[in-house]
Amino acid sequence: MITYLIGVDGGGSGTRVRLARCTPGFDYTELAEGAAGPSALSQGFEAAWDAIGAAVAQAFQNAGLEPPPRADLAIGLGMAGAHNQRWAQAFIEANPGYTFCTLNNDGYTTLIGAHGGQPGAVIALGTGSVGQALLADGTQREVGGWGFPSGDEGSGAWIGMAAINYIQQTLDGRLEGGPMADEIVALCGGTRHAIQDWLAGATATRFATLAPLVVRHAEAEDEAACEIMASAGYEVDLMAAALDPEYALPLALCGGLGAAVAPWLDAETVELIVPAQGDSAAGALRMIATQLQTGAAQ
Repeated sequence: MITYLIGVDGGGSGTRVRLARCTPGFDYTELAEGAAGPSALSQGFEAAWDAIGAAVAQAFQNAGLEPPPRADLAIGLGMAGAHNQRWAQAFIEANPGYTFCTLNNDGYTTLIGAHGGQPGAVIALGTGSVGQALLADGTQREVGGWGFPSGDEGSGAWIGMAAINYIQQTLDGRLEGGPMADEIVALCGGTRHAIQDWLAGATATRFATLAPLVVRHAEAEDEAACEIMASAGYEVDLMAAALDPEYALPLALCGGLGAAVAPWLDAETVELIVPAQGDSAAGALRMIATQLQTGAAQ
């Protein structure tokens, strides 16, 4: 018997879950949240399940409950990297024992969480980026979500890579440096060879660690930082227009960088922005409950 439902938001920077008590008819009452390290599928399905397990354990602890057997749990997962069918299949096949499991990309669960399952659009800006829209007729649209480094425009990884490219040019003498360049150079080792070593192990998650630094320097009106953030805003404007060419849907900017990029958007985009009702983990919780109600869960 299913006693609890779990909604998971698995990304490149961290994992967040929402725990809910399952009631008759697969309705639910939320109890607690939990968090753990990254679980994007690009990092491997075993690492993803380990992070999810740690976050679920924390959620039960925060609720003051002993975790039941996984056979009593149903889990909905919004995961970065779920677009890759090979990764998604390997991940689901490695299910460590949850009785029902449903997987979608984190953009979809962000959309469901932000608008409570109603028509609307979201652009999620975290380590990566993706835009999703649900139209009044039930049609879905998706923009971006191609993954780093070829995509993820406007994301933390994209901003971080732009910052690294900037310091490379300052060290070469192609561009003039400044406070942001000095801070990034020091953070990455201080010398050309140290920066190359930093880059040799760089992942999307590592690049994204530089994004808050760029945001902070942009707020201080550092010219290079402002140029990077303006470019990120331009990319998000393009995503918004592609999702909703009529500019008719409410738009939620979600993820850790949503608020930071908002000041760099065109007025036409800004007019559409509404607060998100819930996050990706809330959307994943709604997703598993809905699929259990309709008998569609795996």
